[in-house]
Amino acid sequence: MPFTPRFNITLRIATSLIRIEAARQALEYLPITPSLLASLRETARLYATHYSTMIEGNRLTQEQVGQVIGQREHFPGRERDEREVLGYYAALEKVEELALHREMITEVDIQTLHGLVMAGGARKTKPSPYRDGQNVIRDSATGGIVYLPPEARDVPLLMKELTRWLQGEEAAALPCPLRAAIAHYQFATIHPYYDGNGRTARLLTTLILHQGGHDLKGLYSLEEYYARNLGDYYEALNIGPSHNYYEGRASADITGWALYFCEGMVDSFESVRHRAAHASATDAPDQSEALRKLDPRQRKGLALFQHSDTVTSRDVEALFTLSQRAARNLLTAWVHDGFIVIADPSKKNRKYRLAAKFKALLKG
Repeated sequence: MPFTPRFNITLRIATSLIRIEAARQALEYLPITPSLLASLRETARLYATHYSTMIEGNRLTQEQVGQVIGQREHFPGRERDEREVLGYYAALEKVEELALHREMITEVDIQTLHGLVMAGGARKTKPSPYRDGQNVIRDSATGGIVYLPPEARDVPLLMKELTRWLQGEEAAALPCPLRAAIAHYQFATIHPYYDGNGRTARLLTTLILHQGGHDLKGLYSLEEYYARNLGDYYEALNIGPSHNYYEGRASADITGWALYFCEGMVDSFESVRHRAAHASATDAPDQSEALRKLDPRQRKGLALFQHSDTVTSRDVEALFTLSQRAARNLLTAWVHDGFIVIADPSKKNRKYRLAAKFKALLKG
């Protein structure tokens, strides 16, 4: 049976959609310079990583998350937590890349995001195969069954139906926030993996919003809204007369979840609008459109040229925590893309300069 979500656009949902659009439009016209945008975006990514992993029980503080990602610091006894935040951060970068280069989301895209979530910070990984057995979600305190997902044999077809729906006319006709809300709910309902389902659902949500023009320049974190009151988050997702997928969950009315999701977007978007307006109280020109043409690593790489006209492979190694070979490969790709040019061809200490067309992005 094709995936056909049931919900009603209530007055509260319609009001939320209007407020989301108002906040989105307001931010579009704020003057955002590269330095300000880079600062705000990095903060948003760290918040998203911290709160999304915290929802799943990660014990690292916000400050420690920043230290693990930025300085690769280690905290004894927290190795699993470190791998989780590195994995989620890498997957967030992949979301930006997919949003830039993909028009439609595929099963492989979703499987790749899950693979990154579980890979502990590896930049490349194979798409994750779906679970091959049952995965029962239990109450950690009582041991009682909270949710019994569909059987493993049904997961491949259900995921195909979800991605087919995302690519179809029905989904395209919906406002982007509702499309993202439905996808989040259905992915969590299918629960296609033994672990990492919640994190992957939230990444899928972010990808859909970015592709649909609701990226808000990458400055928001819905994860923070969920984490503030986990009880509300799980209650909104827990829909249907039974904990068993086959007893009503698949055909349940998800209006309540759609409302919760849209009100979370209102909270996040309006917060970003206020913070960005305060931070960008300047007459500097908005250069975010030019920044969008760069991939995530190129945007981050702009920081290398803020205080120096030229950089070397060692600078790239340090910024991205790469091996010498990987840094050189990245620089070669940047030269090919026209992002940088070779300033000094010396083999031992080759130097690179930012291409002239991108130098304006360093102002502000």
